[in-house]
Amino acid sequence: MMKKANKRVIPFFGLSMGVTVTMLSLVVLIPLASLIIYTSKLSFSEIIATITAPRVVASYKVSFITAFIASLINAVMGVILAWVLVRYKFPCKRILDGIIELPFALPTAVAGIALTSLTADNGLVGKFFAKFGISIAYTKVGITVALVFIGIPFVVRAVQPILEKLDSTYEEAAGVLGASRVKIFWKI
Repeated sequence: MMKKANKRVIPFFGLSMGVTVTMLSLVVLIPLASLIIYTSKLSFSEIIATITAPRVVASYKVSFITAFIASLINAVMGVILAWVLVRYKFPCKRILDGIIELPFALPTAVAGIALTSLTADNGLVGKFFAKFGISIAYTKVGITVALVFIGIPFVVRAVQPILEKLDSTYEEAAGVLGASRVKIFWKI
């Protein structure tokens, strides 16, 4: 009886796995290990002094505040965008649906550079706001804009399938019975 050759589905799997693990080590594991080694040399009071330094606390505040505001904006606008894409037919609907995927397609560095150049005081969007004394780039507003840009596709793509599966007959019945659009949205 002949023995079948063990054929792999992915050619050169061992080589590609080795390259992946090596790159992961260089980019993530080595810096993380150096952070742990450096921190282990500090005393407990030095660690507390470092994480409670004014600049570090300010960075915590900026991170949490901008992330909270961006998540609120994403929750509202993401549901509205998903609702519009599911419930209505309009010209260029497929283009809008594709634009939502843009943050997934762009590398993070490219998205950051593009947003910065758009929102800078001499950029396309920043120029308009600069007339009113509002600076967007390199501020909390700019950080929030970047977080909204990156986060909105996740909300839309999470809500869209749910809205597609909802039966519209319940909405129509509520409308016939006199419910307002707002009540239908929140209750049905």
